[in-house]
Amino acid sequence: MPKLFDLKFPGGCKTLPEGFWSAVDVWIKKPHVVNKRVCGVKETEGGHVGTEAVHFLLDDPELSPQVFSFLSREVSPAQDKPWTSSVRTIIPKVNCYGTNLHKELILRDFGRQRVTFLPFEEDPEGRVCLKRGNIYQIQLLHQDCEEWALELHALTPDAWFSDGVAYPKLPWLSTDLLPKLVRWATECKSSEFRSTLSLLPVEKYSVMYQQLKEKYKAMVKVWPEVTDPEKFVYEDVAIATYLLVLWAEERAEKNLTARQSFVDLGCGNGLLVHILTNEGHPGKGIDVRKRKIWDMYGPQTLLEEKAITPSESFLFPGTDWLIGNHSDELTPWIPVIAARSSYSCRYFVLPCCFFDFYGKYQRRQCKKSQYKEYIDFIAEVSQFSGFNTEEDCLRIPSTKRVCLVGKSRNYQLPAEADAEQRRAHYVESRQAGSGVQGSDVRNDVDCFHGNKDTDRTPGSSWGAGFQPRERVETVRNCAALPRDFVDGFVLRVANVLLGMTEDDDGGSSSEWNRGGSLSVSEVAGLLEQETLQLLKKECGGLQTLLKNNHQVFRVEGGRVHIRDWRDRKSSRADTKRKPVAPGALKTRPCWFYDHHPQRCPLKAEHCAFAHGPDDLRPSTKPRKKIKNDAL
Repeated sequence: MPKLFDLKFPGGCKTLPEGFWSAVDVWIKKPHVVNKRVCGVKETEGGHVGTEAVHFLLDDPELSPQVFSFLSREVSPAQDKPWTSSVRTIIPKVNCYGTNLHKELILRDFGRQRVTFLPFEEDPEGRVCLKRGNIYQIQLLHQDCEEWALELHALTPDAWFSDGVAYPKLPWLSTDLLPKLVRWATECKSSEFRSTLSLLPVEKYSVMYQQLKEKYKAMVKVWPEVTDPEKFVYEDVAIATYLLVLWAEERAEKNLTARQSFVDLGCGNGLLVHILTNEGHPGKGIDVRKRKIWDMYGPQTLLEEKAITPSESFLFPGTDWLIGNHSDELTPWIPVIAARSSYSCRYFVLPCCFFDFYGKYQRRQCKKSQYKEYIDFIAEVSQFSGFNTEEDCLRIPSTKRVCLVGKSRNYQLPAEADAEQRRAHYVESRQAGSGVQGSDVRNDVDCFHGNKDTDRTPGSSWGAGFQPRERVETVRNCAALPRDFVDGFVLRVANVLLGMTEDDDGGSSSEWNRGGSLSVSEVAGLLEQETLQLLKKECGGLQTLLKNNHQVFRVEGGRVHIRDWRDRKSSRADTKRKPVAPGALKTRPCWFYDHHPQRCPLKAEHCAFAHGPDDLRPSTKPRKKIKNDAL
């Protein structure tokens, strides 16, 4: 059979052959990490099969001998070991095939270090019909001088069929898939976390995500917040999809008809609350600070501006699910609040920033990553709160995408008193390193057991020391610095750079003065101690202030340069910058036109900034209205 392509491994690779099978498993179980048009797969393990069983699996009198020959080429008695089989169903992101999903029989031949993919269809009577044109094989070969290589073979490459989704073009397997298999096999990395969407039926998630994405895509165009709409809208759509499918499966499992109620603690922009409400789930969101977009949702989306403090005032006995989506300092409290709200209350939490009950989470010196350690801490909180805890990984545009789900308890209802005592003692034990007294927690235990000696008032806190965030968010990215201060800083640094005799490009022929360059520490030396102290209070400090003024400065490799807007290749960001559209509104003055001795090197029509007051046109464009059906 023809060999289409081969690729050698780096010399001295020590991860083979185990790394080969680890890489193959990624392609089999998670093809969406390579093929972005696929949502995922469902895989059914078939166990060990011998040569006779393979003949039955390939129940096609015409094709079976040819396919079996393809599978068994280069046979030696020592290699004649049983294969293992599985069947995977490929789930496209957009299902263009109705209910006719693509299936593949996968045969792993460990003796010959090869895996074969056999696409097939089943007729109404259950008989298997192989798609001969798309049968292919990936094999690991141990060559001379300790060299390894990966080979790609196809049964009938001339008959290969590509649908652009489940079956890419044949050269794609060579140019995209094989290099990734080599890299994965060489690195042989195993993730600290579970595969994405491991708790859900992927096909249901795929269909619902596409429906919600289409339904709420108009939100991107009218997003009034300073955050990136592409990221935040589609991230919340994905989280909503996950919850909606999870809850639908729960209703089917428990034979429920009513849709689950929810409360989103620390709801932020409220979009997740809005989507879940629109999709029929009664609930509300609570956050310490109202966002601009809240007024756009309408009265049916219930959002409350309120500081949340773990206490009897924030229990939700009539609520089915508590949600913590990037809930920061509330994250470890959410399993506790859910457990104390009612025996039937469940929770979903997506941790982001690392918080303990009473402050920042302090790492325990261990070999785990900080993120994995924190996820394990929240899972520990969940366990002591009384939940059977499940972990999953979402498909969202974020590095923090591992969620924890508590759907059931690890104790029976009659044992609630003992369970409450355990969770109260656990919360108290976390206070030891924070300097917070545990009397309030002990009061909770006494109150729960009905001790009359305890003077407990409604709304009292479970633990003194918890600090909810401030209602007014402190801006610490240099954006709130006085305008006069920033302008004076920019002018001082720019004048020093322009006064230097050497050009930063080693002697450019340009007549326009591009100045020299300074290290960030040298720029710091130009400033007074009071100014440096002020910048130290800002997140990012001096570098952030320089990068905020990217119109004037370019910071690369720890050095500061005057930006030349004629040079579109001066940085990666500049190459992505779109040219100025004719008639574009200019809402900011050009610093170079106003302050550079030779003015701006660009003509007014090519500069994104205004050349003089006549070129400055404040934007009066009205905000687009969002359609009611999108809300």
